[in-house]
Amino acid sequence: MIKARCCSQATRARKSTHLMKLTVGRGHRAATTVARRLAHVPAAAAGRLRVDDKLKAFVDDELLPGTGVAPSKFWDGLSSILEDMAPRNRALLDRRDELQAQLDAWHRANPGTPDPTAYAALLESSGYLAPAAPPFEVCSQHVDPELALVAGPQLVCPVDNARFIVNAANARWGSLLDAIYGTDVLPGDRAGAYKPERGAAAFGVAHSLLDESFPLEGEATWSDVTALSVAMRDGGAASLQLSLASGGEASLRDGAQFVGFLPGVPTARSVLLGKNGLHVELQVDRSHRIGATHAAGIKDVQVESALSAICDMEDSACTVDAADKIVAYGNWLGLMRGELSVPMSKGGKEVLREMNGDRTWTSAAGPGSVTLPGRALLLCRNVGLHMYTDAVMLGSEEVPEGIVDAMVTAA
Repeated sequence: MIKARCCSQATRARKSTHLMKLTVGRGHRAATTVARRLAHVPAAAAGRLRVDDKLKAFVDDELLPGTGVAPSKFWDGLSSILEDMAPRNRALLDRRDELQAQLDAWHRANPGTPDPTAYAALLESSGYLAPAAPPFEVCSQHVDPELALVAGPQLVCPVDNARFIVNAANARWGSLLDAIYGTDVLPGDRAGAYKPERGAAAFGVAHSLLDESFPLEGEATWSDVTALSVAMRDGGAASLQLSLASGGEASLRDGAQFVGFLPGVPTARSVLLGKNGLHVELQVDRSHRIGATHAAGIKDVQVESALSAICDMEDSACTVDAADKIVAYGNWLGLMRGELSVPMSKGGKEVLREMNGDRTWTSAAGPGSVTLPGRALLLCRNVGLHMYTDAVMLGSEEVPEGIVDAMVTAA
């Protein structure tokens, strides 16, 4: 998505400082260096468009293959859009500066708390506030359910940090037990080897949350459960049967909350529960070091968590010149292909952090399966249209970063 809004003073200062670092000590040679770098791209020109050679190579050789879009069509399209939109964008920014100058002058002439009536008159007469429009409706279509239908957490993460952004993509599912055990939700020491007493306390919190969202029939609670099993019915549907410490059995108060399972012997390996479009997975393994401590053999409670994540090129990142852009664009490309991975050290071992795949269970409603996304819905926040870049030039003029971002990230 393109963010067409004013950046904060802190953001503007951070980016201005970054630009200064690029040019300090080079004086007038900075512009000459840029022009020389752009002039070394013999095939990059489309009309008056000039493109950084490394950025062009990334687009031509890494981004576009497989899209069906030829490099010449891409650059011709960007050139056409910039020829049309860049002057209009500049005019809007100039108009914004005019309005800001009027507001600044008014505040200097009228210090202190503004008179509401006089201030409203200023905003209306300057055109800062437009007349109220008549009632209207906006109807959206084809919006992902994570945004249109289900209320859930959203992350914001800098797209230029591969490790961070892979973690954000994989945050669609998270361990409830880890979140309880490894934080100050519980008092006491959480460092060092696994502490069964602390683990039992974490299960206690998890049981209470399960009781709240997925209550059992009668007086039974999840802390009473000693086994989870699945009973198959005619037509391929299944029901969840829970054995209790008392020797009896219980079921979910709302059987429709049982969404799916992974069969196992003698009990299910995984039970998927759902409420209001969100899901919880109970993973069962009595041979696991955690499952061995739980009465029902539950080794983990996985919760559908961050439904979406903003992959940020602006507020939490600083992508200014072509080198910055190539890193950010490359990570976004890896995310869209599901291929982004990061080698890292963890616990003294070298591991490869990769993007999670989708997750599938046998459907409890009947023959077939239930598949849920293993990754957050990823949104790209491009740099706002108030920022300009020299990675692409239109003649001798820098162009709005947001337009370049939109073209590259949508390709």
